[in-house]
Amino acid sequence: MKILLVEDNHELAAWLGKALKQANYAVDIAHDGEDAGHLLKVAEYAVVILDLSLPKIDGMTLLKGLRQAGNKVPVIILTANASLDGRVAGLDGGADDYLAKPFEIAELEARIRALVRRGHDRAAPQIAIGDLIFDGGTRQFTLAGETLVLTPREHAVLELLVLKVGTTVAKATLSESVFGFDDTADASAIEIYVHRVRKKLEGSSAQIATLRGLGYMLRHAG
Repeated sequence: MKILLVEDNHELAAWLGKALKQANYAVDIAHDGEDAGHLLKVAEYAVVILDLSLPKIDGMTLLKGLRQAGNKVPVIILTANASLDGRVAGLDGGADDYLAKPFEIAELEARIRALVRRGHDRAAPQIAIGDLIFDGGTRQFTLAGETLVLTPREHAVLELLVLKVGTTVAKATLSESVFGFDDTADASAIEIYVHRVRKKLEGSSAQIATLRGLGYMLRHAG
């Protein structure tokens, strides 16, 4: 899952970016509305975390432009303005959720998880593919009742495949969900991570199939 964090406070952005990466998200950071608008044109994100008080293009203008362009990416507004009028304006402007500063990182992560589930039409927090179980509340995997230990990028690969279980996920889509804009990765990098996840699923009824020329699909092998 890749997140775009739009925050002009560099110290807060660095702290939030580090915390989200530790929670197994790939994170791109923009410090003004203009850079954020560019990133949103060239990459896909699971969630956008948006401050409203931004230089160049303010957050509300950026949000309204997104919605007018038909971009439905879930947006969580972060702002110091906790007034009722401010919350109403943000939600009416196209935001999906609203979080006032200061906040706890655990609450932000819970709101992100809820929006991701909604975006993938997964109302239930738990997804089972045979003996592989994904808990959407904690974003943890278990395999045959045991915790499945994954690196952050292995986790990102398997999480997206689980959320799209039974459908084909293009290699480019997987790559975008695993690597941030500033990461350097060659064309074969995603194949390496898929291979590693496959090794960890060996013996499981959940298998990753390669659809040549199309991408990958997670399915129950029965």
